[in-house]
Amino acid sequence: METRLGMVMGFEGAWNERSLGALPFAPDDATAGSESELQVAVMGSPENVDLPIMIRESSHYQNLTRRTASGDTAGASLVELERYLQGGPDAVWENSWVRFPLDRLGAFARHTLDRDLLADKADPDSGRRKDSPDFFFIRNGQEWLRVPISYLLKLSLADLAGSGVQPPVRRLAEKFLDHFLNDNTSPETFSFYPAPMNAAFRGGRGVARETSQRFLLSQLLLDHANESFGLLEHGQRAMIYFAPMPPARQKRLNELIPDAHYRDLFMNPCLSGWDRGETKKEYMGLCHRILSRSQLNTIAKLRESGILTNNLVVLPNTSNTCLANNGTHISLGSARLGELMQGGGDFGPAEEKYLGDLTIKIVEHFLPLFVGTYSAAPLRMDFEDFHPEKALGFLPHELDYSHLRMIWRRWKKKARLKVFGQPLTPFGPPLMDRAVARLFRLKGDFIPDFRLLDYMTTLMSTHRCPVLNGELGNDLRLKRELASMGVFHESMSTYLLYKQRAFATMGFSGFEGRFYSLFDSLEEDMRPAATLQQLLSALACKLILSGRVTRAAIPDTPEVESERRQIFFATAISLPTFFVRRDSGNAFLLDLVSRADRVRPSRRYPGHVRAHVPEYRLALLDFIEREGADLVELFGAAGLLADLRARILDPRLGAAGKLTRRVLDRTGARSPLSLRGREFNMAAEDVYRDGLRRSYLAEALEYLREDCATVRDFGCLPDQFCRGGLAALLGGRDILDFIREADEELRLTGELSACRRTLTQLLLLVVGMHRDNARIRGRKS
Repeated sequence: METRLGMVMGFEGAWNERSLGALPFAPDDATAGSESELQVAVMGSPENVDLPIMIRESSHYQNLTRRTASGDTAGASLVELERYLQGGPDAVWENSWVRFPLDRLGAFARHTLDRDLLADKADPDSGRRKDSPDFFFIRNGQEWLRVPISYLLKLSLADLAGSGVQPPVRRLAEKFLDHFLNDNTSPETFSFYPAPMNAAFRGGRGVARETSQRFLLSQLLLDHANESFGLLEHGQRAMIYFAPMPPARQKRLNELIPDAHYRDLFMNPCLSGWDRGETKKEYMGLCHRILSRSQLNTIAKLRESGILTNNLVVLPNTSNTCLANNGTHISLGSARLGELMQGGGDFGPAEEKYLGDLTIKIVEHFLPLFVGTYSAAPLRMDFEDFHPEKALGFLPHELDYSHLRMIWRRWKKKARLKVFGQPLTPFGPPLMDRAVARLFRLKGDFIPDFRLLDYMTTLMSTHRCPVLNGELGNDLRLKRELASMGVFHESMSTYLLYKQRAFATMGFSGFEGRFYSLFDSLEEDMRPAATLQQLLSALACKLILSGRVTRAAIPDTPEVESERRQIFFATAISLPTFFVRRDSGNAFLLDLVSRADRVRPSRRYPGHVRAHVPEYRLALLDFIEREGADLVELFGAAGLLADLRARILDPRLGAAGKLTRRVLDRTGARSPLSLRGREFNMAAEDVYRDGLRRSYLAEALEYLREDCATVRDFGCLPDQFCRGGLAALLGGRDILDFIREADEELRLTGELSACRRTLTQLLLLVVGMHRDNARIRGRKS
């Protein structure tokens, strides 16, 4: 099949420079876009904020209060819930909705709301959604609206569009409305345009800039809503920022309330982006129910694997918070693959699928290069957190039992969970576990990227249903089999670390990287990560089309999948070593491991070799530089790989090290292990909400300053706006002086309130400029 693919795609004969330039995902071929899952919160007293109000008004709270008063139940549950509901005027309520008077919406925002409340947006006569009453209530004789912040962003943009702005600004605002969506809980925004990954857009810098400016627009729109919709006036301050993990307070609340009540509070109603929003809302609820049940079913696998040897377990909650994890997805599209799919020739869905599955299998071997270096989700775990049924997350569904046992044994050793030379894990009762930890000085561990464990990132094949064997429909067959095992549901999207984006479904042919947690900087981390993702995709295609790697070199068995993916998860935990079978069927992995230093036969696991994770990552770089030397030159990636090597050799230079340093600087601690888990993790949330958010905004303003210099020199805003509209918008000020004033305000106050309305309109115009340029570049390529 590989030979036929090469012929169909025009790669016959000897490999040459022309072949290199015609590769999918080459610099002039690829475009990139991203999806950003964002964290939100509302600051205010519990009397004013929607989340605590809805909890107190719920039947669960009222029934619990009555049962406690009558003595039918112990008071501990109510005491814990009341403790959560307490808060001062500056209390932070993550993922709360907001509420405000309906008449604060302008006419166009109200029109947008009315349309989004239709049962079917494609049918104006369909009437309102059945759950429409949930969004309205009467307060002091006045009608109020309550919505999640994900939808508030769209209403705010609609309100701006209808507020008398100049026509070019309004047109852009209306076009961008549908880019403000939602994930299961969090707001989700996606790219306003696909950014070319060529030299003109400076490779990954184009997608990093678009992501940065989209976040700045989200912040400005939320500030507009805080003021114009009366949120501040009514004791609420909505906030938006990047944060990778479910908030600690939300996880605690999840343990205190039933799963149905959790869904009522946190599952998004999906008002924007889907014609039948209620159907999508039901799907979100299904995902929560299935994944909550799925984690419960990991206990049976832990018992079968021998990790759980007795009945001392802490049962996971029937409600799981994993869907409150947030990450960034970077999608790459190939113009050449798109042309082949549209050409009506011999390259169709079957060929696209075969090439895609083999590309994914190759790229998965290189994913440890991204973990901790470019993105991270640092977490501190205390000794009492080391229950395998909680610490290992979804790994029992993602790894073979042998690799699961290896990781758990090595993790306990890394965390020094031993007393008098004997391994020890928590017993269960928190007070007892904390006492044992103090007595024997058991500190627990620090994990660079716990999000990759806490969320189901990938589905493991079964022996009957391999998911990456190149056959159409293999993912549906696997999902049906996993559904029968209580692991997944066939209607849910296939979870993979590197996921194919099929032309028939997406309108482009490419791949989505779903393994990014939190970047410390979009310019310093996301930009090189996107470029490396592109380089690896092109390298994988070269290995396939040149015949260097075939499907037979990476067999489609659960054991082989698990063997390569264990290294990815070991990197996320920061384990020093991993083990590979000497007779592994994965010839490609054995080749990569053979290039690493300090590989030796394992004494503990006969028939295996032991490799060190850092040396394996350096071996991956060696493979790229040797086997892909021509691509490295084509991409101009020598500096990129040198920087990556430095990050591997000195973890302080990577995203995990930089994010951890931010937390330690805030707390004054010398290391994560000198803090209790709650101290470190709550401090991390504070950093994401404040310091990191400001850094992201400052970075976005720097991108905008560069763009405004271009605007001043070349007058290239859409609809010839520079000829008269720009001077009116800026009130006669120089465009760079205006950006300097905005940057100074952010530096001094952390806000952008004084210049917000003008800045928002200017930003929309600049994004429109880049969108137009991207279209021109796309037509030229």
